[in-house]
Amino acid sequence: MYSESDARRAGVREPRWWSAARWRLLGVTPALRAWLLDETSLTRRLQLACPGRFRVRLLSLRRARPAPGERRALNMRLGEYGLIREVHLLCGDTPWVYARTVIPQGTLSGPQRRLARLGNKPLGAALFAERSMRRDAVEIARYTRSERGYGVATAGLNPPPAAIWGRRSVFRLRGKPLLVSEVFLPSLLTVDE
Repeated sequence: MYSESDARRAGVREPRWWSAARWRLLGVTPALRAWLLDETSLTRRLQLACPGRFRVRLLSLRRARPAPGERRALNMRLGEYGLIREVHLLCGDTPWVYARTVIPQGTLSGPQRRLARLGNKPLGAALFAERSMRRDAVEIARYTRSERGYGVATAGLNPPPAAIWGRRSVFRLRGKPLLVSEVFLPSLLTVDE
């Protein structure tokens, strides 16, 4: 279970999130910018870039408290639990994207209950198939070794990069929110689309 005091003791902090409009000031490369700022379905785009070999590897699915910044983005109460899903999006066996989704308990009612049972199926397919889906503004962040999420995102990468970039946004299905964070790994940035 995540707590702010545990994170402070471990020297881990949350990444700083910026408006996507600030990408020029943050030194984002053109190749990375194309992924960070794209508002279409990431799942569909990865499937096109990796025909027949795209897959999802479920890393973790648990009921837990979100990190403080996630809680604030979702307007959740202090101490409130949600469903947290972490996956790697792969081309073959190569991780291209680490994704973390936080779903407040109140979102998991009605048709949205299916989000708790995705397993190794892509969340993006479910989100973009939903006619009521709305997406809030995209935010971007640069992750380094001292930031929460970096370790699980880069697990198995040798050597691990000095920094990685990610984006997040709140999606709303029938007005119910969930937060999706996607971190782009170095192997994806070498792909020629």
